[in-house]
Amino acid sequence: MSRAALNVAIQAARKAGSLILQYRRQMESIPVEKKARHDYVTEVDRQAERTIIAEIRRHHPDHAFLGEEEGRKGDGDYLWIIDPLDGTSNYLHGIPHYAVSIALAVKGQLEVGVIYDPIRDELYTAMRGEGAFLNSVRIRVSQRLGLDGALLATGFPFRKRRLIEPYFGMFRDLFDQVEDIRRAGTASLDLAWVAAGRLDGFWELGLKPWDVAAGGLLVGEAGGVVQDITGGDGWLKTGHIVAAPFKLVAGMRRAIDPHVTAGLGNRK
Repeated sequence: MSRAALNVAIQAARKAGSLILQYRRQMESIPVEKKARHDYVTEVDRQAERTIIAEIRRHHPDHAFLGEEEGRKGDGDYLWIIDPLDGTSNYLHGIPHYAVSIALAVKGQLEVGVIYDPIRDELYTAMRGEGAFLNSVRIRVSQRLGLDGALLATGFPFRKRRLIEPYFGMFRDLFDQVEDIRRAGTASLDLAWVAAGRLDGFWELGLKPWDVAAGGLLVGEAGGVVQDITGGDGWLKTGHIVAAPFKLVAGMRRAIDPHVTAGLGNRK
């Protein structure tokens, strides 16, 4: 099932990526709606999600879907978790850094993950227990042993302003110990780049399942560790995530733990 599901996810991601690039040529005419403060949705997001769902339904009409734009559709053991255009703000501003993210969870366990970067034509894939790949070449997390010299990525919790203070404490303490920190605005690609060893680690607060599902599986299959901000394995539920090679996670945790408050235990 997993191999067939992976192939379906790849087909769906490539179709959505093609649509995203096609619309890029007519950016000024794309309808844009404001979902919340600093959070936007375009007709491209919606059409890309419909394209992904339609492609998957051709093969698996009885599966359920959880998408960023249209929410949950259906029930059952098989749930596709979809971000049709991760990095909408980058897309709207002409910044060439965004991706399609698709994951499949079976009975709550992630089994398949695909992240497609249409600008670079880079396809990241993973199946549980089978490793992680970039354009069919196996990838591994970096060999970084500690924070000294590390290049991390993060994202500001712009949807959850109450998390700013603990987040800034984490940022400050990590920034004092690493080479640098990047904030590129596309969590799925941050995680894919950790899996590929381009980045040494990533952390962020207040994300949604579609932001992290595929990327979290990629990091794990590339030999990394993915944790909730409190050190557990509930990152898909809480939206607070830390991802890095095993030996780097300990250093990140020492900087993060003093700023973990009681309110960080859930997504609300």
